[in-house]
Amino acid sequence: MVGSAAMAPDPRSTGSALLAPIPLRTARANAPDVPFLGLDSVWFQIGGTLCNLKCRHCFISCGPANHAHELMTRAEVRPYLDEARELMVNDFYFTGGEPFLNREIVEILEDALAIGPATVLTNGTLLPEERCRALAAAHEASPYSLEVRVSLDGTTPATNDPIRGEGSFEDAMAGVERLAAAGLNPILTVARTWGDAEDDATRERFHELLRERGVTRPRVKVLPLFLLGRETERTRGYGEGELLTHAHMEGHDPFTLQCSTSRIVTSRGVMVCPLLIDATDAFMGRTLRESLRPHPLAHGACYTCWATGATCRN
Repeated sequence: MVGSAAMAPDPRSTGSALLAPIPLRTARANAPDVPFLGLDSVWFQIGGTLCNLKCRHCFISCGPANHAHELMTRAEVRPYLDEARELMVNDFYFTGGEPFLNREIVEILEDALAIGPATVLTNGTLLPEERCRALAAAHEASPYSLEVRVSLDGTTPATNDPIRGEGSFEDAMAGVERLAAAGLNPILTVARTWGDAEDDATRERFHELLRERGVTRPRVKVLPLFLLGRETERTRGYGEGELLTHAHMEGHDPFTLQCSTSRIVTSRGVMVCPLLIDATDAFMGRTLRESLRPHPLAHGACYTCWATGATCRN
């Protein structure tokens, strides 16, 4: 049952680092809209844009000094979880920045796991044994599943570290080993930085890597590169021909686009998509209820999702 508007969360009342109002729409006037088909998933930017790494392809340019979006406290997250429960949301995702910079991460996940399945997306470098055991305990105590997705971009330090930073390969794989030892089954998330000819062999090598590190049921999620943030400096940005038109959407199933059924909560309010939290026209409202409406597919990232069928969900 949907509650009254008086119960809706307002970040301004919980001490959120709310910045100046964000314009609702500065998008191309001729961009097609994605219809809103129902709220299946809610994302939380609990790590803000703070990260202990500074990956060269990061689509929101996260790093140790990026405060565009701040860490979210447990008190800030809870009202949105309550609202999501009333809206019968199916599952939750927790991202950043690096979520494990948030000292309340385990408690936030426990709150979410009381309602539904949860996934946390991490670079894997801040996972000591004690934290992995706490995550496993939260998973065991819940009727719902907890997934941990660890980002990696190469099967060796030589291929990974030039993108993610010196030592990041071994730190991330040590985190994977600790998660597996604690009884969790981490998913490896990889940005596709290789060519078509290498695709099958590269995917298999990632599976082998997980098995070598103690993961008995290896799972690998491959995502396309999004030409946003630092990736525009590493390779290029989107061209004028990489924008969706109404013709692109004719006969296309909007359900394949994640933004038709999900929203992301940040310290600045609710945005339409995890890829676009820095876009001025991605702001949807201060509450989840305010965000339940169509949105223009006005960005190059929308083209990538349309062309590849990409989804950030599991």
